[in-house]
Amino acid sequence: MSTQAFPFAPESTDADTLPPTPPWTVLIVDDEESVHQITRLALRHLECAGRPIELVHAYSSEEAKAVFHAKGNSIALALVDIVMETEDAGFKLIEYIREHLNNSITRLVVRTGQPGQAPEEHVIAHYDINDYRAKTELTHIKLKTLMHSALRAYQDILALHKQRLRLEATISALREVSRTPSLPLLPDMTESALKTALGIDCSEVQFITQIPFGDSEAYLQLTRANDQKTSDTYTGLTAVSAADLPKHLANAITTTLVKQQSGRTGLGYTALSKDHSGNNCFLYLASTQALDQDELHALDLFCSGALATYQTLMAKDELNAVQSELICILGEAIEKRSEETGAHVRRVAEISAFIAAKYGEPDQFVESLRLAAPLHDIGKIAIPDAILEKPARLDSHEWEVMQQHTTIGEEMLSHSDKPLFRCAATIAGCHHERWDGQGYPRQLRGIEIPLEGRITAVADVFDALLHTRCYKAPWSLEETLDYFVSERGKHFDPELVDLLLANVDAVMDICDRFHE
Repeated sequence: MSTQAFPFAPESTDADTLPPTPPWTVLIVDDEESVHQITRLALRHLECAGRPIELVHAYSSEEAKAVFHAKGNSIALALVDIVMETEDAGFKLIEYIREHLNNSITRLVVRTGQPGQAPEEHVIAHYDINDYRAKTELTHIKLKTLMHSALRAYQDILALHKQRLRLEATISALREVSRTPSLPLLPDMTESALKTALGIDCSEVQFITQIPFGDSEAYLQLTRANDQKTSDTYTGLTAVSAADLPKHLANAITTTLVKQQSGRTGLGYTALSKDHSGNNCFLYLASTQALDQDELHALDLFCSGALATYQTLMAKDELNAVQSELICILGEAIEKRSEETGAHVRRVAEISAFIAAKYGEPDQFVESLRLAAPLHDIGKIAIPDAILEKPARLDSHEWEVMQQHTTIGEEMLSHSDKPLFRCAATIAGCHHERWDGQGYPRQLRGIEIPLEGRITAVADVFDALLHTRCYKAPWSLEETLDYFVSERGKHFDPELVDLLLANVDAVMDICDRFHE
């Protein structure tokens, strides 16, 4: 990956090495050839702010419209006659430029040979012009003075216009980045926003948080979505020591910390902010493009917003991690009452999420299922120990009591209006329903059973068969798969069974990760 820096022009350069300065474009609109000739003579060799003047000639309002269509806002100044093909042709041209072309940048100066037909006070009051001059009063000196003042005004207005467009582009880029749904996607979303909205093509994007680690420092480094790493704390982040950081990143961080502000570093651009815990957060960018000071200002604004999004997603992930951990602890506590391992709820959660993703469900559904599935047996909290821990087959009364854990769990969870707990309530209430309608508690059939319940049923039974229970020894993988083949379309949704069988190696990897 390239680490080439943002190159910046040196402060001083030999004049003969500089590129030629683009000229100011000035449009002369008049139907008299003599006016064009006089203007050419008066303005020859004139420079304004070190830039020459390029005269463009139009002999009617229609010719002038064609020039504006071709050159647009790059026309700095137009000297417009009023009486040409019609008595008000110049006025109509001015209205066309300002209203139809929506050009408010080009400076428009009325230059008329018949001021009596178009009184100055009336023209200035009713038309969006910048000056009004009679042809007779524009001597060579006054014409040059007009050039300087009008072109300086154009330069200032053009700079403001560019700043407004850049600000709008920056806001658009920040809006795009703020919609990033998860941390692993943030680098790519940032790169895309920079390119599409600000025209900055980055070869490297890195989000890094500096965290205390004993007497030294460590770093959480966010990797790209297509090269994800995970840590025990945040999805998409990996913890590394300062020595493990690539040299160009370590140098960029050191330089930024010394300056205590965002800006150029030896290998690119590095932005700095602090999170809610006071930790330093960095956004490192590398690009081959040269940026002027206005572009750097926009980049700094963008990076501040991108780092705010990064910190928000970090906080969201931390909150989700705490929520997930609490749910799993609660689920584990329920499982341990029946002398079953707490790892069961974690495996059921991960297997359920895996199957849902393979089924093509959106990320939000998959994540909700992962968080809610550990609560599938929460209703067992109300089942007596003698039934939960019985090492033999339950009698009819005991079985009736055991079945109540589905409705008890659903009732416990259904009082919340939070989507996560509504999902958990659905799972608790229907994960023992069967595809053939012979399940409990409501004997739902086929797709009457909510998808989250059908998926959790597959994950729950698959894991239960493979592991020891108080009433059974663990089954082999072969025995377990044979059972699912035999119960395809009976106990389980046939499509979900097919997904399980097609991805059994990946599912077993999940079981190995969350072993007893």
